[in-house]
Amino acid sequence: MNKTKIASLIASTVMAFSALSASSFTINADSSGIMRDISTMELVRDMGIGINLGNTMESCGDWIGQWGDGTVSSYETAWGSPVITQNMIQGYAEEGFGVLRIPVAWSNMMGDNYTINSQYMSRIQELVDWTLEANMYAIINIHYDNGWVNSFPDNKDESMKRYTRMWEQICDGFENYGDHLIFESQNEELGWESLWNPWGGTDGKAESYALVNEINQKFVDIVRNSGGNNEERHLLISGYNTSIERTCDPLFKMPDDPMNRCAVSVHYYTPASFAILEEDADWGKAISTWGTEADFAELYQQMDMMKTTFIDKGIPVIIGEYGCPIKNKEPDSVRLFLSSVCKEAYERQLCPIMWDITGIQYNRDTCELNDKELKELLMAIPEKSESVKYDINNDGKFSIADLVNLNTWIIRSGELKNSSAADLNNDGEIDSFDLVLLRQEFVKQL
Repeated sequence: MNKTKIASLIASTVMAFSALSASSFTINADSSGIMRDISTMELVRDMGIGINLGNTMESCGDWIGQWGDGTVSSYETAWGSPVITQNMIQGYAEEGFGVLRIPVAWSNMMGDNYTINSQYMSRIQELVDWTLEANMYAIINIHYDNGWVNSFPDNKDESMKRYTRMWEQICDGFENYGDHLIFESQNEELGWESLWNPWGGTDGKAESYALVNEINQKFVDIVRNSGGNNEERHLLISGYNTSIERTCDPLFKMPDDPMNRCAVSVHYYTPASFAILEEDADWGKAISTWGTEADFAELYQQMDMMKTTFIDKGIPVIIGEYGCPIKNKEPDSVRLFLSSVCKEAYERQLCPIMWDITGIQYNRDTCELNDKELKELLMAIPEKSESVKYDINNDGKFSIADLVNLNTWIIRSGELKNSSAADLNNDGEIDSFDLVLLRQEFVKQL
């Protein structure tokens, strides 16, 4: 078949399938109040890569209420952050990030019957508004929040009441926001050593997992039964302690969701001796470098585990946090670690969101990343990965030849050199729907 006939066939295929809902193939949309007809897998991919607004709205501690001036700002700045401005939020977008995760301690300034303070709610809404106006996605959650979630095993009824009351109010406060806002069920606290000690056998393991699953199901039920756009909102489900290995355990279950719009959240701070410790502790010795063959093997193994357990089964994944300190760390190792985790996650279709606090990677005064070399490494990842993603004929690039290869395979059932790249809509089938999407991607890059 000559190129003219192939081009004509591709064009006719596009026309034939354009009668299908065009919105189902469209990602870009106004973020204000719009719920698009896209899957959570598509939405997560559209996020690109992200960053956390860390140690800001999730700051907590009784001492803040005791010694602060009673304002929202006294909490916002308690852990070292300046008062966040719209320019700071815009700066994240201008540096290339597509999603901002905003951890929140909703118990700050809380009233009776777990009533969220209206001023605190308004401030979170303002930060989310600025994020959406910057054309980024926003994720809000219930973060550590002074650790009250740890009381679930001993006081389940009261803890569930508190959890329910908080999410009902959060849902009410954001019910009219569009699908650029994602709710996350919790941070890292779902999973309790008081029930199951992961280093001490299996006693209590099933009970602890069952409680995690119950809370996550409660979260979905609350959101779906609230008003406005929440019936369709994309949701982020906290894994077991957000540990990759524990979340991949068969005892962890994704909640039932009538909308089928849930992703799973895990964190990556491995090895802890590099990614967490700045100096030696009683439980480990800090190391200053990263990048050995064993380090990369561990990274590949963890990311592959998430891909096979979730992505390959149609469940989107967001790495809500990954990162490392810079104190007592070799700068080249910091760059290598951060860029490698981001790359390996993104190439497996996981969305990586870097953990950051004031004074580490993003400068909240200049509204830029401190390390320009790191910025180049990070921002090159989505562009390079997208080229590989559509490489149907496996020649290392995306071109008209990939359209030809996929079209020929659909018509003739010939050789498909890179079948993993051909299922563009992640429905487990390779067909003309994928050809339509590939054609659209090709037109975008012309």
